[in-house]
Amino acid sequence: MKKNLLSILCISILTLSVFSCKDKAKEAVTSEAEAVTMVEAAAIEYTVNTDASSIAWKGFKPTGEHFGTISLKNGSINLKDGKITAGNFIIDMGSIVVDDIPAEEKSNAKLVGHLSNSDFFDVEKFPTATFEITGVTENDGKTLLSGNLTLKEATNNVTFPISVINEGDTVTLESETFTIDRTKWNVQYGSKSIFDNLGDKFINDDIELKVSLKATK
Repeated sequence: MKKNLLSILCISILTLSVFSCKDKAKEAVTSEAEAVTMVEAAAIEYTVNTDASSIAWKGFKPTGEHFGTISLKNGSINLKDGKITAGNFIIDMGSIVVDDIPAEEKSNAKLVGHLSNSDFFDVEKFPTATFEITGVTENDGKTLLSGNLTLKEATNNVTFPISVINEGDTVTLESETFTIDRTKWNVQYGSKSIFDNLGDKFINDDIELKVSLKATK
């Protein structure tokens, strides 16, 4: 009986480990801020369609996860010969939406308020975040976008894989799902890497993101 119980326990732990590893997106390469790329004279500017663009987010804790979207306030991409050469985006931090809790439930508004207050993104003090492109490279058949992400007065350079489709007057940019360590941008609430004695009340440092963006001439 003990052997059977031990076998079941081992299988359960192994299954959970495999599932967790499979589900976790790769962390974006993060480094110090870099010089922003300058707009070339021959480049064509595309203006971001904010209604058709968003950033999907997901946060994790031992008891589950929350997810939703954040909108862009404005932005532009510059292309030359069909390739991205420069660009910048303003992220509207006041547009945080929670999708895993029905909008009519009080807990939805409570979570949005918690994410918006000084514990997390302090939207009243920091209503926007910015992303400024610093480079685009190719590696192992993938296009990698690098840029300075500024959030709560902290700036770090992040690099993540993207796909770009240029059709007529429209450019569609989609990132792969990636994660960032929120503590590098001064978002420290519930982080067990910052605070001791949290027990199982901690919140993972990793925030999962996926960028979906459309822009037109």
